[in-house]
Order: sequence, then C-alpha cells, then structure tokens
Amino acid sequence: MSELQGKVGIVTGASSGIGFQIANVMAEAGATVYAISRTGAPKEGVGISSEGVIHVKGDIGDTAAMEALLKEITEKNNGCLDFLVNNAGATFKCRAEEFPMDKFDHVMNVNVKYVFEMSKLCFPYLKKSEGRGRIVNITSMSAHLGFSEVVPYCTSKGAVLAMTRGLAVEWAGDNICVNSIAPGWFKSKMLDQVADPAREQKILGRMPFHAYGDTRDLGAMARFLCGPDASYITGQDFAVDGGALAFGTRLPCPVFLSKESECYPGARPSLRPPHLDLFLTALP
Repeated sequence: MSELQGKVGIVTGASSGIGFQIANVMAEAGATVYAISRTGAPKEGVGISSEGVIHVKGDIGDTAAMEALLKEITEKNNGCLDFLVNNAGATFKCRAEEFPMDKFDHVMNVNVKYVFEMSKLCFPYLKKSEGRGRIVNITSMSAHLGFSEVVPYCTSKGAVLAMTRGLAVEWAGDNICVNSIAPGWFKSKMLDQVADPAREQKILGRMPFHAYGDTRDLGAMARFLCGPDASYITGQDFAVDGGALAFGTRLPCPVFLSKESECYPGARPSLRPPHLDLFLTALP
C-alpha cells in the first residue's frame, strides 16, 4: 500500500502500544512518521519500528520544545505537515470521591490540554498540506460509556470528542479535516494500569467478540483517515471496538452486572426489580 506516499506527519505517544502500531502502519503506507515520546525510542519488548518511522524524544507538554521540533520537521517538507495523530494519553485508577486532584490535573493536561496545544502548534503547517491536512485524535469507549474508578479519564475523553467536532467545524475553511478514533479494548500499558483480572472479565464481557483487538486495526483506521479517500470526512468519531458500543450493557439497568447479581460499588440491592432473575437467567 502506498496511499500515504510522500506524506509527513506526527504520532504522539508512539513508543509502545497503540501509538507504536499506528506509526508503523502509516509508515508502511509510504509516510514519514515522526514518533514523539518521552523515551525517544521503542520501549523494551514492543518490537522493531517499520521503515519510515523516526523516533524523536520530546515532551508534548513543553510548548517551546514542540515549536522547535515542528520547525525542524516542516523545514524538510516545504513548510507543511500532512497529519497529526494525538495519541499520547494518561490515566489513573481511583474512586471519584478519593481521587487526588494532582492526578486529575495530570490526566486532563495530557489528554485534553496537550492535545489542544499540539493541534494549535501544527495548525499553520497542516493548512498548507496538499489534499487537506488531517488531525486524528484518540478518544475512547469511555467517551461514550461510563466506567467506574476512571471518572477523570472518562471526562477527558469526552472532552476530546467535543474538541474534535469543534475543531472540525472551525478549521474546515482552513484546509484541515479533524476526526477521532475510539478504541475498544486493546492490550496496552495503560490498560494494564487499570484492569485487574476481575475487571478484565467485565471488560471482555462488554463486547460481542469477547476478545482484545489488534492494535494494527487502529493503525489501519488512522491510515484511512489520513489518506486520499477521507478528504470529505470531518468531525466524526470512529469506534474500533469489537462491537462494544452496539453491544451495550446487555442489561435493562446499569446497576446490575451479572447473573450472580453483583452490583456496582455503592448500588442498593433493594433496587433490584423482582422480574430481573428471569431476565438474568436468560442471558448467554
């Protein structure tokens, strides 16, 4: 595939996981991909990057450093940038009433503020791209579904979804398409931080495939959104989720989780309707 031949762009948080594979898939399609991360190299055990991926050490929260890096990158590409994939993210697992505000600020900074700042910094270069510049933000199932113990993460990803739509409208006249991808459940360091075995079973139970996805599928979606066949698509959020959004909770009331009548923390068992036993026994 060569649909991105000659294109130059950036993927943040690309030293492992989702970002690493997005960078690889886009490079395999002909792009030169600057993979920005705090390590500046693939993390141990993730594999070898595809030809065309250039790892760069950088902190997306350092505006001056990002300005200098963008100048260096775009000077090699006639002053333009073709795509930006805002993939870098952060989370922290804790119940809402106990959540440390410094952790809240960190999640919001990485997931929202820095996404906005990177988009702003790249704007003058993206608008010069032939065939429209592209921004692809990474949202989450948590922008659409509620999850306990990661409420600030849910909040941040909902904000990114709203930002995607707002920028798409505002920058449509500036030759830029802005879309987002909502990943379902893929093995990553971030998932490992929040998914103990019990939570993992609940996660897998919320999708019809009941299995983790391949991160290269996310790369394929990013490749499409940055390619020639997506120049009329903007302001959209694309779920790559194994059917999780279509599957829903599978229950009439979100208080109840399983046939064993396990309740979410804080739920009142007395709220359980008498007819629910029949419904639960009918579940696959």
